[in-house]
Amino acid sequence: MARVGRMKLGSQGLEVSAQGLGCMGMSAFYGPPKPEEDMIKLIHHAVESGVTFLDTSDVYGPHTNEILLGKALKGGMREKVELATKFGISYADGKRDVRGDPAYVRAACEGSLKRLEIDCIDLYYQHRIDTRVPIEITMGELKKLVEEGKIKYIGLSEASALTIRRAHAVHPITAIQLEWSLWTRDVEEQIVPTCRELGIGIVAYSPLGRGFFSSGPKMVDTIAKDDFRKHLPRFQAENLEHNKTMFERVNEMATKKGCTPGQLALAWVHHQGSDVCPIPGTTKIENFDQNIGALSVKLTPEEMAELESIVSAEAVKGDRYSGGTSFTWMESDTPPLSSWRSE
Repeated sequence: MARVGRMKLGSQGLEVSAQGLGCMGMSAFYGPPKPEEDMIKLIHHAVESGVTFLDTSDVYGPHTNEILLGKALKGGMREKVELATKFGISYADGKRDVRGDPAYVRAACEGSLKRLEIDCIDLYYQHRIDTRVPIEITMGELKKLVEEGKIKYIGLSEASALTIRRAHAVHPITAIQLEWSLWTRDVEEQIVPTCRELGIGIVAYSPLGRGFFSSGPKMVDTIAKDDFRKHLPRFQAENLEHNKTMFERVNEMATKKGCTPGQLALAWVHHQGSDVCPIPGTTKIENFDQNIGALSVKLTPEEMAELESIVSAEAVKGDRYSGGTSFTWMESDTPPLSSWRSE
């Protein structure tokens, strides 16, 4: 198997592997946490294969995924990777809140450094935007953390085009993380062009449609009962029946091409541009190997067009998230800086 190549992420100097590894599912949200020893083996296998861009967050667990990565990166492993983590979603008294106030930003960063057992985070994202705090205020604190050497590069996740511009004016943003896959394409209209105009790298999470394009609709029967995908609109029976056709057509095309449907879906994301780094997650070495196989799947313009026609906007049924969760797409912008009164 060829080693995974490298790419420049954004224009600030960060270089990462051409595909990353999303680590969330190892510890949280996708059913019970997986055995630590197996996950450390998987992380080491990824790094040896050239996948050195690892993605976590303080909310995965919460905290347990960062602790896992801290253990996995001992013994000289830390120097071989580009480590991304996130802050901004907090759980207090069983309630989920989104925060971007300076004191919280700093405390969250210190907490992540401690759990990861490192002195500096390579890429630090605001996981969700706090729409009560002007983005300039949050960025001001992140900029201080860069100056203090606690973080190297700044990113935002799920931010609107205007928020990205306002943030970038305070301190250069290196990467925007967003959901981008064959069945999630709303970012193509404004967010992606804004990133390209400003020289910001694009990190695509859930590039396999949360496993849908690798396993198809049957995955719903095999996932654990506490897997949060069970509650997502696209995986509800009435929508799944409709979405099944899309998977079947992608699968047919993959069979003709001599690859798996997951590899085809992932190759489509790679073909969006050399500034896009997908970060598929997995908990199994064989699935990881299959995912990096997507890098050698080359698609012609005709094949790209065929895939687009299969999944054209009306093809997918169901929203990305159910209405009651603060993980929803936060398109609303933060208040203007002039409105902020610091205590």
